[in-house]
Amino acid sequence: MSRLSAFLNPLPIQQEKEVVISSRFADEEGNPVPFKIRALTQQENDEIVRQSTRRRKADGQWQESLDNIEFSRRMVVAATVDPDFRSDELCRACGVLDPLLVPGKLLLSGEYARLVREITALSGFDADAEDEAKN
Repeated sequence: MSRLSAFLNPLPIQQEKEVVISSRFADEEGNPVPFKIRALTQQENDEIVRQSTRRRKADGQWQESLDNIEFSRRMVVAATVDPDFRSDELCRACGVLDPLLVPGKLLLSGEYARLVREITALSGFDADAEDEAKN
């Protein structure tokens, strides 16, 4: 088999994973309910970066900068399958209209950071660290 076939037949991009973010989210029996997350493609990441980039004029020049908070919010909402932060019911329960604000209302800081780490890892951002750990 040629090396080209590995690129023509890669593993599916839409990888999903269940992760327990916190024991605060429990079922009727007290068991932690996992969040279901999915990997983001580079195309999705590009769109999130575009939506999170701000332009401002400074000293007569237009400058672009990435709003890291906006980027993080958009990434979490896009990559979290369950709970669906876009659901009207969840938005109402959190007292917001904008789905990007739901994770910040629902999660503690450490829980939010854990969710971000899991999403970025599933999306391949720490592949180098995993390879080093294996070696």
